[in-house]
Amino acid sequence: MTHRNALLAIHFGALMFGLSGVFGKLAESTPLVITFGRALFAVIALLLAAQFLRSGGGKPSWRQRGGLLLGGLLLGGHWLTFFVAVKVAGVGIATLGFASFPAFTVLFEGLLFRERTRPVEFAMVGLVCAGLLLVTPHFDLASDSTVGLLYGILSGLMFALLSLLNRAVTRGVDPVQAALWQNGTILLCLLPFTWMSLPTVPALDWLWLALLGVFCTGLAHSLFVASLKVLKARTTSVIFALEPVYGIAFAWWLFSEQPTLRMLLGGALIILATVITSRLKTPAVTNAASPLAKAP
Repeated sequence: MTHRNALLAIHFGALMFGLSGVFGKLAESTPLVITFGRALFAVIALLLAAQFLRSGGGKPSWRQRGGLLLGGLLLGGHWLTFFVAVKVAGVGIATLGFASFPAFTVLFEGLLFRERTRPVEFAMVGLVCAGLLLVTPHFDLASDSTVGLLYGILSGLMFALLSLLNRAVTRGVDPVQAALWQNGTILLCLLPFTWMSLPTVPALDWLWLALLGVFCTGLAHSLFVASLKVLKARTTSVIFALEPVYGIAFAWWLFSEQPTLRMLLGGALIILATVITSRLKTPAVTNAASPLAKAP
């Protein structure tokens, strides 16, 4: 893959991840069923990818498998809370709430890995907090926008924990294999709670779920992994900061979710903090993140 093709691939991957909220909004099913369906089609796509992509590592050890199972629970919780946020408050607020994950990553990374957190990183946390305050003009638990934003932030928290967990347990493991373990965990855990609802899922919903699993998860992940072989991890992180932009733009176009000026200003602060934070990370740390850790 050439440098130009890698850039195109990573932009397309960011676009696919940004469409996750859109497909979740289009689906009429509950967030639980949407999460199950996404994992189902992601497993199918990743099984196919494993047949055609060259292995990027070895098989996980038993200790790593335990970590991947826990990672699957975090990934499932991350998706579930994100789709709840989409249903409650819309794609834009859900995406911006999730985009707060760099702040959680900075805070927990220093604690869990005993790494010194620099003052500039604390400043980025403050920037994210300021952006979130702008996104929600007033804090009211009776307001859908506030509840949706809280679910989006919770989604970002679980994503940050997932990234840090995978930094610790996935080193040397083939990314596709790791992703299969995590998505398979979601599939098995949610099957007892969703199987009775599956026959009543509208036919069109299966299309949105397939697009979520195949394009927004399997294909986007494969493009992300392939591009890392050519691009620096910092470059990919900056491009993925555009994910909320894509999500908000499509929500505005498809659902007339016109963002307010405060929401745009808050989103700009969050995205700015994401870009700066990603530039502060070393390539080694970013490469150790979750194999599926960019997808809401």
